[in-house]
Amino acid sequence: MGRTRPIKIDDISKDTQKLTSVAIEDLMPLPGDFEEKEWDELPEDTKNKYVCILDDVCILPIPRPETREEEEKLVNTFISGMRKLFRKEDNWTFLTLLETTMAYCAKCNTCSESCHLFEASGENEMYRPTYRTEVFRRIYNKYVKKEPLARWRSGDIDLNWKTVARLGELAYRCNICRRCAQTCPIGADNALVAREIRKIFSQEMGIATPELHEKGSMLQLEYGSSTKMNKLVVRDSIDFIDEDFSEETGYEFHTPWDVEGADILLIHNAGEILAWPENIAAFSIIFQAAGLSWTLSSELAAYDNINYGVFYDDVQFARTALLHAQAAKKLGVKKIVLGECGHAHKALTIIADRVLPEPLKTPRESCFPLLRDIVMSGKIKFDPERNNFPVTLHDPCNVTRLMGIIKPQREIVKKLCPQFREMHPHGPYNYCCGGGSGYAIMSRNNIPEWRFKITGRKKLEQILNAFSDGRGSETKKYVCAPCSNCKGQIRDIFERYQLLEKEQLAYGGIVELIVNAMVDVAPGFIKWEDPF
Repeated sequence: MGRTRPIKIDDISKDTQKLTSVAIEDLMPLPGDFEEKEWDELPEDTKNKYVCILDDVCILPIPRPETREEEEKLVNTFISGMRKLFRKEDNWTFLTLLETTMAYCAKCNTCSESCHLFEASGENEMYRPTYRTEVFRRIYNKYVKKEPLARWRSGDIDLNWKTVARLGELAYRCNICRRCAQTCPIGADNALVAREIRKIFSQEMGIATPELHEKGSMLQLEYGSSTKMNKLVVRDSIDFIDEDFSEETGYEFHTPWDVEGADILLIHNAGEILAWPENIAAFSIIFQAAGLSWTLSSELAAYDNINYGVFYDDVQFARTALLHAQAAKKLGVKKIVLGECGHAHKALTIIADRVLPEPLKTPRESCFPLLRDIVMSGKIKFDPERNNFPVTLHDPCNVTRLMGIIKPQREIVKKLCPQFREMHPHGPYNYCCGGGSGYAIMSRNNIPEWRFKITGRKKLEQILNAFSDGRGSETKKYVCAPCSNCKGQIRDIFERYQLLEKEQLAYGGIVELIVNAMVDVAPGFIKWEDPF
């Protein structure tokens, strides 16, 4: 069923089964013939065990309270955690921006116009960036700041267990892409508020999504990788990748391990080893061909740049960031270079600077300026005609919008791809792939439907529009998405709508395009599925 009435702030505390639903007819239209089915019902055991009272989806597994005492504990623990967010000794990393967002929002809703979730849902009031923040702000003013006359000055809120549970779930109706923050005239950051609410639930209430916590950061700390591959498995896997792709490409290469004093410690996203080994091979081929002094590390976590704590928990984030920094210090490398993973860029540069002690602050850089320098140096011979097919570039949010790394990728694809075309908008104004903040690895219940129908809808529209002059299976097309998380989301969307076959779409990173154009490598490094 669709929405029956506008949603108001105080609805969040109402005693109803769910507050809203996105009707199929309300979804933002896509260019072409795309059939959508109604939402799958949540499994009964999920509805019986967890609080599923917001909309058609349940992402955060909040145990359903059975007694009045459990209801009160949910509220009191949340408020206790919220108070910590506004104490410098507990939240020095994000306090200043959080306080700014609480104090200065003008409620102009400029951010709503920039939000892909709000647009894709048919402008459902529940998914405005300001809705979640305004609920949080009213709780803050009344119960934490204890502002006199808060009810009249900033609006009242009924704080009960349903308010808290729905606010926690709403924190997972955001990709934390920060497009809203970029658009805001005064820099209020509604995406940060979503992340900080997640942090309360994880650090104070012990409630987090299993993909980010048990199957994510906890595995990273135990095994060194969220894939459960320990260092021996990782080394054997990459040795196999070296051998396999040396034979396939006719270019013999070898990935170095644990080289002390190397110029570069490269840290991959370990998910590439399992899902996209060609990305691992491409980096090794390029670095070897360019004559770089570089290495991988077999230290715990240093062979996987994933840091899922960045999406939900400062403590988990800091534990992983320390492991990465300690590995670089032990090898004595001159700098860390991050492979194609957007959130790893944010984690080990922007945020790690706020938590790492000075002795562990080995310089950390993105791979993209380095790759640009290699391509432009003349050390490697290229034949751009090998990439003479339509190519468009997806901008990972954490690389472009957060870090401002925009030109290097474009200089590469413009040099090596004769039919390059931009998505619109692009660069810092891009839209999230829809898999940001952990969505791309979530497949419980009907969460994939949320990713396909809502979070990834705008990116799919952008991709299809970029190839509007070559739609159909007759023309091979390539989406360059230089981020593991983004590739996972784009892969799932393409498979959901059968676009690998119907549109002859391939997807991958930027290093694959570089190797595909190398004269010393056998043609055909990039492959398409046979549509027939």
